[in-house]
Amino acid sequence: MPHVAPTSAEAEAYVWAVGFDRAPDYWFPRQCPRAMAWVVDGTSDVDRERIVGAGCGVRVHAVEFGWLEAMRTVKLFAYRLPAQPFRPIASPGSAPHAMVATEAVEPLGPPGPVGDLFALHAEAGIQLRVLGNLWSFWDEVTASTLDFSGIRLRNAQPRPAAR
Repeated sequence: MPHVAPTSAEAEAYVWAVGFDRAPDYWFPRQCPRAMAWVVDGTSDVDRERIVGAGCGVRVHAVEFGWLEAMRTVKLFAYRLPAQPFRPIASPGSAPHAMVATEAVEPLGPPGPVGDLFALHAEAGIQLRVLGNLWSFWDEVTASTLDFSGIRLRNAQPRPAAR
């Protein structure tokens, strides 16, 4: 059913979904804070090597140590939804980050298990970094030429005090 999520910047009620390209953003326990970055056409070689790493693929995800056990043990499920009622949604000046529908959407079947989250990352060639704190990585990513997304960052450890 369409709804307005409590954390949404959107005032309109939607059913939210993601396509295959953004599904890796959700290979985490629901409340897990994560910082993600990936190479796009405008990414500089310097930023790619500095943040993603030379020869390390095109995408990196980062989580905090405190979430490793939850990532190992969570039983995550996903619904498959029909494409027809959905349209892309994007922030002004950005590429679409999700799909939305303004009508109720019936899943194509029951939710299916997503599987081992570490194996999914490995099979997709996505680096998974484990950090004590996400904020320095996040600051580097958001100041770079990579594209990025942060989800549930309000659940991350506090920013370290400035020195």
